Amino acid sequence: MPELYRTESLLTRELEVVYPVQEGKVVLRTELDWESDLEPCRVSPDGTVFTFRLEARKPFLYFKPCLVSRTGSRWATGPNGLVLMTTKGTRQVFPQFDSSAAGTFTPVLEVDSAILGRKQMVRVYLPAGYHENTLRRYPVMYMQDGKNLFFPEEAFLGREWKVDEALHILDLMSAGDRCVVVGIYSHDRMQDYTKPGYEAFASSVVEEIIPQVNQQARVFTTANETGVMGSSLGGVVSFYMAWQYPEIFGFAACLSSTFSHRDDLIDRVLTEPRRDVRFYLDSGWPGDNYEVTLAMALALSQRGYTYGEHFLHFSFPLEEHDEDAWGRRLHLPLQLFSGKLSTAARGRFV
Repeated sequence: MPELYRTESLLTRELEVVYPVQEGKVVLRTELDWESDLEPCRVSPDGTVFTFRLEARKPFLYFKPCLVSRTGSRWATGPNGLVLMTTKGTRQVFPQFDSSAAGTFTPVLEVDSAILGRKQMVRVYLPAGYHENTLRRYPVMYMQDGKNLFFPEEAFLGREWKVDEALHILDLMSAGDRCVVVGIYSHDRMQDYTKPGYEAFASSVVEEIIPQVNQQARVFTTANETGVMGSSLGGVVSFYMAWQYPEIFGFAACLSSTFSHRDDLIDRVLTEPRRDVRFYLDSGWPGDNYEVTLAMALALSQRGYTYGEHFLHFSFPLEEHDEDAWGRRLHLPLQLFSGKLSTAARGRFV
């Protein structure tokens, strides 16, 4: 063990491994001895929650659950887990043993919208282990411009955000919680993403899409675990949705957003009561809505939103207004939404 990481005292923490075991039990391997099984100190009556007591003299510990049955022992798929020993509370882990470490996608789904008088089109990304470990629920992010998120053959000029790749890397880093992503396809961006059209569009998402997602997918339904994200005009409608429906969306990420183009959102921030929403704002420079994004950030600050706590604002020199640029910095709003520190701040131990 490198002395660089060593602490003076012995640190202890409990870890709960949650898995629908059909036969056998779950044990733990840790970097302290990858060859030895750590037995659980408690098992729930239904045999699905295995609690382990960890001890270490450094502030973090890598581990891997193993499923032991009559046919042998299987290591969990995916990256090694990371537990922070300096954090209080019991950490929950939801491994998978039979499925890929990559997420999956639904086909494009149609949702009838009486509000818009047409069908809404969505595609859902389901994180690794979703289908195997049915005891886990997930934060959910609703993203605009669904065709530009996952597949180059669908995306504008073949450029996609690479959302699934960004989430996979954060998972490998143990930097963020896995989440469900609902990509909403736009019918007419100028109609759907600007005032007054975004009012009906947002109503359709809130009243027609989200209830179906909540019913059919294992997602958290509280505002703290529900976010909305978009770029350019998609960022405008995302800000509007969170401002208008703070009981639904507790987080909004607005990249390179065209604030003040056919909307009054800066005026609303300056004159209306504060919303209990966390905001991420960014832009490139020059020519990427830098000035108006900065104006929105200052409006939030003027209304008492604390930088670093209630909102973040970044400027990226020489970045362009395109999907490649937004994909490069996507990891920032994702970490603010479901990263370890933000998750802990919302009361879920990491």
